[in-house]
Amino acid sequence: MGAPNSIVILTGAGISAESGIDTFRDTNGIWSKVDYRDVATPEGFARNPGKVHAFYNERRRGLLRVRPNAAHEALGRLEAAFGGSFLLVTQNIDDLHESAGSRRLLHMHGEVNSALCEACGKRSRWSGDMSINSQCPHCGTVGRMRVDVVWFGEMPYHMDRIEAAIAACDLFVSIGTSGNVYPAAGFVEQARLAGAHTVELNLEPSEGYSSFNEAIYGRATEIVPEFVRQLLAAEVDAAFERISPLP
Repeated sequence: MGAPNSIVILTGAGISAESGIDTFRDTNGIWSKVDYRDVATPEGFARNPGKVHAFYNERRRGLLRVRPNAAHEALGRLEAAFGGSFLLVTQNIDDLHESAGSRRLLHMHGEVNSALCEACGKRSRWSGDMSINSQCPHCGTVGRMRVDVVWFGEMPYHMDRIEAAIAACDLFVSIGTSGNVYPAAGFVEQARLAGAHTVELNLEPSEGYSSFNEAIYGRATEIVPEFVRQLLAAEVDAAFERISPLP
């Protein structure tokens, strides 16, 4: 594959696992210990908002103890150095991509450091604990604040922008995803139909591994920096050829 002009990268829990953030769907992941229906559905929040707040308060406090790893940092370098169109789409609700320098970034499942007011619909940055007594900074309503993450049964964010970027990209890369969470699991097929080269970077084959043109398996902190290095080297070579074409 030559140097791309437009890149879309999808990241999942596997890229943050090496920073010490618990995954949700692995054998020993969070959903093996906690019933998602209690803490990650609108119905669970209506039944017991205190329990839901406590669950996400723990996730939010956990971010204070972790740092971006080499894979996050490599994607930050890629965004800064790549000369074409670039979009990073993450299923993760942590802030490690931002901490590593990513700016052209969409959180399709929301962010644990963001709060949503069910009364006025506005969002606020939120770094501390949240409770049933929390007040909306915008409308002043008490008791209607929730974490701004996409729960089971809710529509992921930014889908129009994501699908438009996938339709226009010539390289689609999936990093650290299980391949069983839709609609993200279907992005590779959308990219293939649009003519993009598709690459999976993962610890092991995902459920949708057969849909990718190319696959590289190993620890994210090892394979992602090397992939980025090769990608940027290819871009430099292509730029040199444009400036100084061979006779």
